[in-house]
Amino acid sequence: MRFMRHGAAALVLTFAGSLTHTTTASAQFGPGPGPGGRFERDGGPGFDRDPRLERGERLDRRGREGRRLREDTVMGFSRERLGRISPVMRGEVERAMFPGAVTLIARRGRIIHFEAHGFRDAAKTQPMTRDTIFMLASMTKPIVSTAAVMLIEQGRMKLSDPITNWLTELRDLKVEVRRTNPDGTTTSEDVALTRPITVQDLLRHSAGFTYAGAVRSPRIKQLLDDQNIEGRTANIAGDEMLRRLGQIPLTQQPGTNFEYSISVDVLGLLLERVTGKRLDVLVKEMILDPLDMRDTAWFVPEARRSRLAEALDSDPLKAPFISAYRILENPAENGQYLRGGAGMVSTAEDYFRFAQMILNGGEFEGARLLSSRWVNFMLSNHLVGMGGSTAASTGPGYGFGLGFAVRLQEGFAVAPGSTGDAMWAGAWGTSFTIDPREGVVGILMAQGPSNRVHTRMLFKNLIYGALVR
Repeated sequence: MRFMRHGAAALVLTFAGSLTHTTTASAQFGPGPGPGGRFERDGGPGFDRDPRLERGERLDRRGREGRRLREDTVMGFSRERLGRISPVMRGEVERAMFPGAVTLIARRGRIIHFEAHGFRDAAKTQPMTRDTIFMLASMTKPIVSTAAVMLIEQGRMKLSDPITNWLTELRDLKVEVRRTNPDGTTTSEDVALTRPITVQDLLRHSAGFTYAGAVRSPRIKQLLDDQNIEGRTANIAGDEMLRRLGQIPLTQQPGTNFEYSISVDVLGLLLERVTGKRLDVLVKEMILDPLDMRDTAWFVPEARRSRLAEALDSDPLKAPFISAYRILENPAENGQYLRGGAGMVSTAEDYFRFAQMILNGGEFEGARLLSSRWVNFMLSNHLVGMGGSTAASTGPGYGFGLGFAVRLQEGFAVAPGSTGDAMWAGAWGTSFTIDPREGVVGILMAQGPSNRVHTRMLFKNLIYGALVR
């Protein structure tokens, strides 16, 4: 079976298993959304079989000459093992991990698995579809980071540039130094920066910024919350956010530690200053339009809201996340700065196009966004000699490049992968992996914030469990 995108090159989608369960809890390769949608069928009523499908062979365990067992594979993935994904996802739905999910796997640019599981809505009345729109949360960061690197390629700025070249509101930042006294009490003082924050620091989360929900300093947490730096409680314009942020001390000296933070929110505001364009306009022109990512944006307009995925009402993070993200409002029309680190929505297919561009070394379907040398540099570890860890998001064994976590070695991790594979994830429950050595892209779209670490690792296990060649 093949699905065609209108106005773009065909994506070959091959039936990835002979699943027999066709229910509202698992819709595999059903019809696309119709004449006005993203896909159309170009085959007959059944599933056609691509003549290029490979068949791997292996000797049986006794090694008996002439006796061979044949394993049905597609692009090195076992069809039988790909068939495990649907029942596992159906089990996650039944366990109330999320209402539903969309899973996508591609190898060497060819999509070999693309399934919708469970339901789109919290009430479980609307079957999940492959064109469902999901809140990306921090999977926004790689897209905005890529736009920053594109501007560096163009000579508009450098990694080593101090961010105060553009963000003058931050020129008087200090660093909080906390000390424990002999009597057990804690005191602090604010000291000068030993060096400026650079563009590279924003991209690799080594600027000294933090998130209010993760900071260890009660004082800094209160300041971030009281000043609404993350825009969680009310709309706040970018200039005002920067003015307030300039009065709040950093948690550490720039370039000394990885600390996951608002750095990419600050980066988004920096890109606006560099280009003189609003962040959503800039990203659309530079990335979304060239990659034909039609459903990726900073809010969901009325016409597309019926396709928006929901988290379960029982998920304790749903209500505060809905309040904080406000994706039904257009930030550009409501006085809210566009959060480069958290604000976008997208579909599995759209995000695949972005991830495949990275895997291809900066090019997709004839559109080159980055040079291959810059992509290699982005997917290198930029934390050498620093403290801190990405483990809360990635598990152990990862460093961080420019917008992407990067695996440092074969072992010392909690899920399979390859040295140099790149990944990130979002607080709503989305995640992706890009494995250059194996030529694999995997996308998981789900809205189950409280269970997000579990589900991202589960899907990774399923990807590599099906890769046999």
